[in-house]
Amino acid sequence: MATTPQIATPSTDAAEFAGQLFFQLWRASHTRVAEALASIDLTPASFGVLNVLGARDGAIQQEIGAAMGVDPSTMVSLIDELESAGLAKRRPCPTDRRAREVVLTPKGRRLLKRGRDMASQVEDEVLQGLSDAERRQLLKLLRRALSTAPPQTPWTAEEGD
Repeated sequence: MATTPQIATPSTDAAEFAGQLFFQLWRASHTRVAEALASIDLTPASFGVLNVLGARDGAIQQEIGAAMGVDPSTMVSLIDELESAGLAKRRPCPTDRRAREVVLTPKGRRLLKRGRDMASQVEDEVLQGLSDAERRQLLKLLRRALSTAPPQTPWTAEEGD
């Protein structure tokens, strides 16, 4: 007989630390998103690149990595994977002959839409205790906190997805 996983409720002491709450909320979201994306052969990292490309089609590879906080060699590998899967392609940058820009293919756009739908569904489940206004406020506060957070080293694939 299968059991339903128990959701950990943080103790009052742990709840006083934003980092602890971020971690628990991240796990609740990340594991579900990773499982959903795996069903369409994406990882959270590859979905992240597709998502940035969906917003910045024609972005230079280095700009994508900087926007995502991803190490340049890891970004090359991620884009190689997307290109091999027919989801993105590199082309010469029209304004800088030394640079390559990355664009989504039609297949990449379709898969990005499916991935966004899946991620939105998970987010709806994870944040179901918040009203729409509270969710907008949460996103606003998280963006502001992130914009003033100390810099960190770029993410690498060795850290895991």
